[in-house]
Amino acid sequence: MSVTAPDVRTRFATKGTCTMTTSPTTISSTDVAALRDRVTGRVLARDDLPDGGPTAGEAVAPHSTLVTHDPDVAVLAATEADVAEAVRFAAARGLRVRAHATGHGAASDVSDGLVLGTSDLAGVEIDPGTRIARISAGTRWKTVVEAAAEHGLAPVTGSSTGVGVVGYTLGGGFGPLVRSHGLTTDWVRGFRVVLADGSVVEANAGSEPDLFWALRGGKGGFGIVTRVDVELAPLRTLYAGALTFAAEHVEDVLRGWVEWTASAPDDVTTSAVVLALPDLPFIPEHLRGQTVLNLRFAYPGDPAEGERLAAPLRALAPVLTDAVGEIPTTAVASIHSDPEDASPSWVFGAGLRDVDGAFLDRFLADLGPGSGSPFVAAEIRHLGGAGARDVEGGSAAGGRTAGYLFSLVGVNPPRVPDMVEAAASFTQWSQPWAASETNINFLPGPWTDEALARAWSPETASRLAAVRSAYDPTGLFAWRV
Repeated sequence: MSVTAPDVRTRFATKGTCTMTTSPTTISSTDVAALRDRVTGRVLARDDLPDGGPTAGEAVAPHSTLVTHDPDVAVLAATEADVAEAVRFAAARGLRVRAHATGHGAASDVSDGLVLGTSDLAGVEIDPGTRIARISAGTRWKTVVEAAAEHGLAPVTGSSTGVGVVGYTLGGGFGPLVRSHGLTTDWVRGFRVVLADGSVVEANAGSEPDLFWALRGGKGGFGIVTRVDVELAPLRTLYAGALTFAAEHVEDVLRGWVEWTASAPDDVTTSAVVLALPDLPFIPEHLRGQTVLNLRFAYPGDPAEGERLAAPLRALAPVLTDAVGEIPTTAVASIHSDPEDASPSWVFGAGLRDVDGAFLDRFLADLGPGSGSPFVAAEIRHLGGAGARDVEGGSAAGGRTAGYLFSLVGVNPPRVPDMVEAAASFTQWSQPWAASETNINFLPGPWTDEALARAWSPETASRLAAVRSAYDPTGLFAWRV
């Protein structure tokens, strides 16, 4: 395996070896004061007493309230120069560096090192002529979606537009248009990255090509991305939304949908999720406290054709709620309607090679209505189409070989042990249907070597390790969750 990065190897050859810490480290007040003098953003040390503001841990709190961060120091960068200063500060003191934008990817506690918050480093610039969006590190997809719509354009985003652009894209990005438009990372045209010595490089097809390849699906351990350039699709509307079916029809609809996917057009993306809806005010009154099947549908084309394509799904059983129709691209998040507020969420995902009747038998027994499942959502997403085809020049994105993507979400802290047990059981019994890869964004933490072996092919994993070694030889950037 050869990685072409001679400038990077030369750059780090003159640096001393930095031993990274794995436990809390005392950072002197003098050190912190010196860092504050060099950055324009906020610097928060673990022992700082907040004056009406957040503590270091609170400033970089994960999206899941089951996870707690308490780093040695948090730097809330306001500029790319702040990012570079923070990286150099950490490298000089042997502190691991972690990036934090929205905290959606955090799956385990952080109790050491420097967490680099990028939420203040946000914004998007769009060139309608080239259809390129230049997106700063802390930006959420919602901002990009709304800005692009003003020009009749749309990003190929995920199911939730409240997540951060960078973290999601670095993992690949399997969203509600994956079969028609491919992965989000397929639309990336370049990255701007702060490396382990604080220098900044542009990574694209013509500059730092190995780094560019790795960042398109390799997730982390290469540097801190401060900007990503994404090509936008010429798209104003979708024929999309969700059909909701009552508990007594879950089995018939689920089996009918799986049969339908066998010949589904490549430009239609669907998923089916069993939802155990809570009895809470934000749930429509006629659905509160019920278990239902939500069938998601997205077609980026003529509404009349979309209606024709969706007709067999509508006919599977009486529909409780029909929210499928023509929508503006600004409403893309309404297809899945993922909650955006922080919650005690526990998630699990797995790639599936195929789904058949025998799989559904066990799925319904363990996760269907009346099963006593500890999860609020058990989803199967149909993949394939454009998502199965890699981009010209290749990318590191894993999961393209899967025909379906399975995921579980739980939000009841006392039942986390039950969730862990149920997920372990699923991993065991689903082996006959397991795909060779599960996309890293859906891989549950903690990311052990054994877990990561399921994220990429052996060849891709080997090449990623070589790129990480070239660009971060001392392991400054901690990227496993």
